[in-house]
Amino acid sequence: MPPARAPQRVPFGTLADGRGVECFTLRNARGLEVRVMTYGAALVAVRAPDRNGALDDIVLGFDSLDAYVAHSPYFGATVGRYANRIANGRFTLDGVTYDLPRNNGPNTLHGGPLGFDKAAWDAEPFVTGQGAGVTFTHVSPDGDQGFPGTVHVRVTYTLTSGNTLVIDYAATTDRATPINLTNHAYFNLRGAGTGDILGHVVRIRASRYTPVDAALIPTGELASVEGTPFDFRRFTPIGARIDQPDPQLELAHGCDHNFVLDPCDHAGQPAGGVVELGSGPPAAEVFEPVCGRTLSVWTTEPGVQFYTGNSLHGPLVGHGHRVYERRSGFCLETQHFPDSPNQPGFPSTVLRPGAEYRSRTVYGFGIRNGPGEGGEAAS
Repeated sequence: MPPARAPQRVPFGTLADGRGVECFTLRNARGLEVRVMTYGAALVAVRAPDRNGALDDIVLGFDSLDAYVAHSPYFGATVGRYANRIANGRFTLDGVTYDLPRNNGPNTLHGGPLGFDKAAWDAEPFVTGQGAGVTFTHVSPDGDQGFPGTVHVRVTYTLTSGNTLVIDYAATTDRATPINLTNHAYFNLRGAGTGDILGHVVRIRASRYTPVDAALIPTGELASVEGTPFDFRRFTPIGARIDQPDPQLELAHGCDHNFVLDPCDHAGQPAGGVVELGSGPPAAEVFEPVCGRTLSVWTTEPGVQFYTGNSLHGPLVGHGHRVYERRSGFCLETQHFPDSPNQPGFPSTVLRPGAEYRSRTVYGFGIRNGPGEGGEAAS
């Protein structure tokens, strides 16, 4: 493969406080193009070829910074300090109770109203033997959105020659604090703004999920997916069961649930290890039968939030003046479990001084003729 191309760096607007925002374009020799920006360390676009070689953007997003600031339902953003929900905006750590601002009914969602998705991150582009990318850094001060400790965060996007987008997360703190970072990209493999995602075929290697209450907070149970609409252990169209009269589906108006990934070698390494690119079975796979595009997800995280865009009540006008309606995108948010600071039975999310938070998620893009067939990377 030819050497990776240097990222293209351009201005993308100015925030109300005068801070400039930049956008970076990453390209590889196989036709894949990725755009990321400093506002929210966000994934702005992924242009990928279909089985006929036609390029389209498969990530929902906007063409202007103003639209992200005014309207974005976390499109492509890095969310934290704590991805997903914390019940009643409160948790107790080492005997101290912390109150957080609520921004999701009684709960705190994705770190609060001014979480990492609203921050202007610093950025440094790079080129390595693996590919080209951008490292974003941000300092979250002690007390930020009610969380303890000054946290230094680093998020690195790398586009490889093998059509994988690697997202590496790292963080350190000077006081114990919960940390749970993820990317909130909404995908539509047929093309963002081309309709709903109900015909996409999905497999998630998870035998259990975490049921929720009326506020979408996990009950603490790790329930079997057997015999439920949440059984995606075999390739299943998103729309096949999404409107069944199931209490959990009714609470979330579709899928908006954390799946407990089976303890198999998703990453080619033990849980919490380093994900080798494309090694081991993916934690999740998605196939779009009309265009043939595929998405495979590997992660070091124990869970993934599968969200079917139930609250995309638009219309939102996105890239190229395309309209995003309800269920026009899906999310696979790799993560620790929701509300873990209040759930002693869940894997801990507490980061302490002297330790480093590390997480990796790999998105692989390709083409297939059918969901169960061996595919190939787009070229």
